[in-house]
Amino acid sequence: MHYWTTSKLYILIHPRYFGLTVGAGIALLLLGGLKVLELWSIRKSQRFKRQSKQALTSIENQHINLFPPGWSSSLLLISALSALIITPQVFASQTALQRGLTESLPVTRTQPQEFRSATKPEERSLIEWIRILNVYPEPDAYNDQKVEVTGFVIYPPGLSEQYFWISRFILTCCAADAYPVGLPVKLPEGRSRSKYPQDGWLKVEGKAITDELNGQRKLTISPSKIEPIPKPKNPYDY
Repeated sequence: MHYWTTSKLYILIHPRYFGLTVGAGIALLLLGGLKVLELWSIRKSQRFKRQSKQALTSIENQHINLFPPGWSSSLLLISALSALIITPQVFASQTALQRGLTESLPVTRTQPQEFRSATKPEERSLIEWIRILNVYPEPDAYNDQKVEVTGFVIYPPGLSEQYFWISRFILTCCAADAYPVGLPVKLPEGRSRSKYPQDGWLKVEGKAITDELNGQRKLTISPSKIEPIPKPKNPYDY
């Protein structure tokens, strides 16, 4: 509920599940409130006090406490407060490399949303380029088409300083199943990717070419303009 009220729920879950998540949160709050009222009412009675004392005595006689009295409740409270204070971090290049960067959508993964190609190539987002490559992966079919995409920078191992990948994470359900996709960018001769640090967000304009990377032919962006941009409020795609 905290992330919903602060408009950060998208960090954890796909928007299609917002209603279900918020509904479950409200239900749990109502149940918690009813339980508090019930305990408060019972505590006011003398019988509850006697039963609580007897139960506490029995527990102390049968079990060895690992923590001093009150510590368990304090730990639970600290954990709950930490969840409110500490915001989950958006995935970045290190997570993308660990999960395996790809320029296609493997058939073993859920297809995110229905594919619809934009009328003009330059109007395709990075994710739309990935989807169209998933339908027809021959890179020569897109040579010289205009490209205009945004994403964050990744340096995959094994590539020269002339290359980097422009990438985004796709969410199909929640952050646990987010996976990275992207396209390689080939800089002109003599230019180094060091000008574009990892995890920095860029808008890349140029054209599509076919290039061979690590022995595989891939659709690659030959940029005519690279512009740093702020990280978007919602860095994920669907």
